[in-house]
Amino acid sequence: MGLRNPGPDYHGTRHNVGEVVARALAGKASFKRAPRRIAAEIAEVDIDSRTTVIALPTTFMNESGGPVKALATFYKVPPARIVAIHDEPDLPFGTMRTKLGGGDNGHNGLRSMRSSLGTGEFHRVRVGIGRPTGRQDVAEFVLSNYNAVERKEIP
Repeated sequence: MGLRNPGPDYHGTRHNVGEVVARALAGKASFKRAPRRIAAEIAEVDIDSRTTVIALPTTFMNESGGPVKALATFYKVPPARIVAIHDEPDLPFGTMRTKLGGGDNGHNGLRSMRSSLGTGEFHRVRVGIGRPTGRQDVAEFVLSNYNAVERKEIP
């Protein structure tokens, strides 16, 4: 699940780096509406000879849990097999770390997933977006666009 906020106002923001990574994983696969009116777009790809569903919620970040739970139920996937890809201000820009479980660290998308799944025992790919310089608010920073140097590096 590539966590994001939908719509053109959020395209290219640091908060939507989960979508960037999910689309990169999907490669040339096309995203389509999820089945049963689940609020997500999905792409099915072959990874290590297994069909893998890469999903992007069509809800806002703080409501990501609903689509995650609905997709997990539809595909009969336990929480331990779900991977959330999300922005992480506590990591330097361009770094990635993985982990299983843990808290939400103030991330509303992860909080929503934990609530909907009833557990935090799912995988996370934490994509570093860095911290704001100066006195810029972190919430404002994550919703801002990349600077010119970062924009070249993000792919």
